[in-house]
Amino acid sequence: MRFGILSLIGLIVGAFGAHFLLQDRGYVLISFLGWNVEMSVPGLALMFVFLYLVLRLGLRILRAPGQIGDALEAHRTRRSGSRLARGLIHMTEGDFRRGERLLTDRLKDNDAKVVNYLIAARAAEAQGSIERRDEWLRLAGASDPKAEIAVLLTQAELEIKRGEPGAALVTLARVEKKKPHLGGTLALRAEALLQLRDRAGIADILPELARAKLDPDRHANILARALEAMRSEQRFDRAALKAVWSPLPLALRRRPRLIRARALLLDRLGRGEEALKSVAAALKRDWDRELINAYGEIRSSDSLKQLQRAEAWLKQRPEDPALLIAAARLCIANELWGKARSYLETTLAIAPEPAAYVLYGELLERLGELDLAARAWRSGLRLTTREAGRLPAPKAPVVSEA
Repeated sequence: MRFGILSLIGLIVGAFGAHFLLQDRGYVLISFLGWNVEMSVPGLALMFVFLYLVLRLGLRILRAPGQIGDALEAHRTRRSGSRLARGLIHMTEGDFRRGERLLTDRLKDNDAKVVNYLIAARAAEAQGSIERRDEWLRLAGASDPKAEIAVLLTQAELEIKRGEPGAALVTLARVEKKKPHLGGTLALRAEALLQLRDRAGIADILPELARAKLDPDRHANILARALEAMRSEQRFDRAALKAVWSPLPLALRRRPRLIRARALLLDRLGRGEEALKSVAAALKRDWDRELINAYGEIRSSDSLKQLQRAEAWLKQRPEDPALLIAAARLCIANELWGKARSYLETTLAIAPEPAAYVLYGELLERLGELDLAARAWRSGLRLTTREAGRLPAPKAPVVSEA
């Protein structure tokens, strides 16, 4: 549009100029250092146009090497981006070998080769090649010294996935020396300590981990697992739990799995009433299976009242498997054996699962029905191992034979 308007203006100006120049072409005299140049006005105009074109051509020639270099660089970048994209696609599809090859092909032309090396290390890890994994990590660190922290964190993450938590802790210690108090470092340390089942180490870092800046989902998952591990750590008392819970933002403190982990810790610390109150309040906001399971596991001073509340919920949700199991647990706590058996057989008929079969077997053992108890445990084991071909899991509860 702009070019069209300028062309139209040029035509109009040219037409008027040509009209006047045809009547009188004018006369121009240029005198310089004893040289005289005579020409008409149109000749002068043509000379200026010629000089302008020569100047533009010269500038183009001078800029050509740089422009060619930029074009080649853009082409290399596009090709590199294409290889990265295709490599990631193959990794997502599970073809790690081809993905690794694409990610590491012709990296000398790639300024961002550290990214390719890091992803290639993940591909090598997925194929079980520790030597190639470590070589790609080494090349990633050598290609960009500024990426050393990212390389070390990737190395620690892959070591944890490989089942090498001790090596990961050594790697993370190097990160801590260079850049302390990183949220990512804390999260990976917690993962390594959980893998090692080092409850004392987890207890030591929990307060700092609670204050870390992490993705909310990852943060909640790691904290919940850490708190679950603390249930068997006698050093972890009410004050330690408060030091972890208080700094958490409200959004995290409302996560069902975290509420469950805290409630079961409170129950272990003899504060069952406080635990029940938190779980019941959470269930009003979010009817969650993990919270229902926690409700059935907590032991309060009035377990009969606790059962009555569960049975009131059952009137509204009579086929909720988790609620039926929770009610069965509370019946066992109140020595209501027949009721507990009824609830468990109902839930096994609706949705058989290993936990229900285990609890059912324990109840039958307590009632002296040892053969049926063994059959219940075998049924639960079959569901756990999922050997559907040779040992199909039953769809109905184990019942006594007439």
